[in-house]
Amino acid sequence: MLTGDNPHTAQAIARQAGIDDAQGNLLPEDKLREVERLALDGKVGMVGDGINDAPALARADIGFAMGAAGTDTAIETADVALMDDDLRKIPTFVRLSQATARVLMQNIVLALGIKAVFLVLTFTGQATMWMAVFADMGASLLVVFNGLRLLRS
Repeated sequence: MLTGDNPHTAQAIARQAGIDDAQGNLLPEDKLREVERLALDGKVGMVGDGINDAPALARADIGFAMGAAGTDTAIETADVALMDDDLRKIPTFVRLSQATARVLMQNIVLALGIKAVFLVLTFTGQATMWMAVFADMGASLLVVFNGLRLLRS
């Protein structure tokens, strides 16, 4: 946890949130430097709500702005703006993002697969115009209904 608050407050809040490492009295450039250091080891996510968090939010692989109490600068800089200050929504966002990526790939493969089948049928002389129209509309409906499954998430 990186904060501009004093180190004792940072440690107390970190304990409550289950965070092992907390650093306090940090300036925006200190937060940016720490995010850059962490980025050397892998992907970095940053959660912030203030103007002092904006440089680190911009540098992180994904930045989350806390929308309810966040400044306009943090919200505009971040990749994602959470509409309240509940950190428990971040894992939900990640799960929904992963599910969306899976459905998107399924839809692309399905649509291109149907197009490929009809391309082959066309070259072999077995496809009619009506078959192609129904296949195209069917593919459109399939990808829409497949995408609607995300509403259950």
